[in-house]
Amino acid sequence: MSTHASHPEIIKRLKRAEGHLHSIVGMLEENRGCLDIAQQLQAVERAIASAKKTLVHDHIDHCLDQASGDGPRRPHDAIREFKEICKYL
Repeated sequence: MSTHASHPEIIKRLKRAEGHLHSIVGMLEENRGCLDIAQQLQAVERAIASAKKTLVHDHIDHCLDQASGDGPRRPHDAIREFKEICKYL
């Protein structure tokens, strides 16, 4: 496994979502309005979904692309892995 160019951006997004989620817990503890809380939860959900999509696309672009080259992976294994990771899109 190696670090990909997209990982720092994914980490940044997830840390932002983590901070947002912490704020939402505070909002719940303060009995803030449900509409405000729902909006913030939606924002966290979008941030996490975006991070996941970026990770999956990066994996497809870089890791599975290696199977078509001179790497040690067999194309059959790459196709199986591609099908498996697509479940997360």
